[in-house]
Amino acid sequence: MASFIRTALIALVALLLLAILWVWLTLTWSYSEGERAGYVQKFSRKGWLCKTWEGEIAMVTMPGAIPDRFEFSVRDDAVAAQINALAGKRVVLTYQQHKFIPSNCFGETEYFVSGARVVEEQPGSPAPAVAPPLM
Repeated sequence: MASFIRTALIALVALLLLAILWVWLTLTWSYSEGERAGYVQKFSRKGWLCKTWEGEIAMVTMPGAIPDRFEFSVRDDAVAAQINALAGKRVVLTYQQHKFIPSNCFGETEYFVSGARVVEEQPGSPAPAVAPPLM
C-alpha cells in the first residue's frame, strides 16, 4: 500500500512538473512575430482572477475598404499605458504569437503585444496633372 501511494505521488509530481514546463514553453517560445498597423477600436482590462488587457485594432488597407480586425492581448501595464496614450491615432503594434497556451488566464488571444508606436502619416502626393485631350 505504501509503494502505491509513493508511486501515485511521484506520478502526480511528474504531471505537475510537465504542466509547469508546458506553460513556461508556450509563454516564452513564440510561434511568430510581427507588426500590425491600424486604429485601436477596443481596449479594456478584463478577467475575473487573471486581469489582462484585451484589445482590437481595425486594419484599413485603403480608404473605403472594409477593415480587418486584429484582436490582441497585453500582459504588461507599461505597454497598455503606451497604447492608451496613442488612442485615436494610427498605431503599429509589435506582437508575438504564442500557440497552445493551456488557459486564457494569460490572455484571451494568442497574440501578445509587446510594443506600440504611432504611424507617421505621409502626406499624400498630389495626383499627376492630366493634359487636356487633343482635338
